[in-house]
Amino acid sequence: MVPLLLSLKVAAAATVLILPPGVFLGWLLARREVRGKSILETLTALPLVLPPTAIGYLLLRLLSRDGPLGERTLGFDPGLLLTWRAAAAASAIMALPLVARTARLAFERVDPRLEAVARTLGLGPWRVFLGVTLPLARSGLLAAAILGFGRALGEFGATVIVAGNIPGRTQTLALAIFNDMQIGRDREAMVLVGITVVLAFVAIWCVEALLRADRRAP
Repeated sequence: MVPLLLSLKVAAAATVLILPPGVFLGWLLARREVRGKSILETLTALPLVLPPTAIGYLLLRLLSRDGPLGERTLGFDPGLLLTWRAAAAASAIMALPLVARTARLAFERVDPRLEAVARTLGLGPWRVFLGVTLPLARSGLLAAAILGFGRALGEFGATVIVAGNIPGRTQTLALAIFNDMQIGRDREAMVLVGITVVLAFVAIWCVEALLRADRRAP
C-alpha cells in the first residue's frame, strides 16, 4: 500500500531529522543552566499547543518563493514544497516536543556523579558524553526516537499545507484516511485506520517496555 510505505518513509526521515536537535535540546535542558532556559523550554513545547495548520503555514511561508528559505533568497529553488521531504520536515517539527522532553527525562535519570568520576579520570567532555552519558541514557533516547517516529507517522495538519495530498507522492496514511472519508470510501478508510492503530499500539508498547526496563535497571 503506497500510503503506508510513504508514511513509513516520511516518519523515518522525520525521526532522523529531528533526533539530533531533540537530543541536544534534551541534554541542554537537563544538564545546563543557560540564560533564557524558560524561554527555550516554552519554544520547544510550542508545537504541542499550536494548531498543526499554524506550524504548516509558518513552514510554507519560510519555503515559499519570497520566504527566507525560498528561491529568491537562496538564489535557487530548494524544491521542498509539495514533496514527501516537505512532509518529513513538517512532521519533524511536530515531533520535536516529544523527542526533546523524553530525551530530557533520559538525561535527568543519569547520575551526575558518574560523569564527575569520569572527568576526574581525565576524560574530556565529549568522551564523558559518548562513553558515560549516552550509554546510560540509551533506553530513554530510544524511547524518544520511537515516540518521534509515532508522532510523525500520524501527522496531518502541517503536512497537508506544505506537501499537499497528492496520491502516490505525498498522500500519507493520515491524508489517505481523510481522502477516503471525503469521497465515501468508508471500508477503505477503516482498513487504513486499523493499520494506523496497530502501528501506534506497537510504538507505544515499545516505549513502555523500554521505560519499564530503564526503571528496573540498577
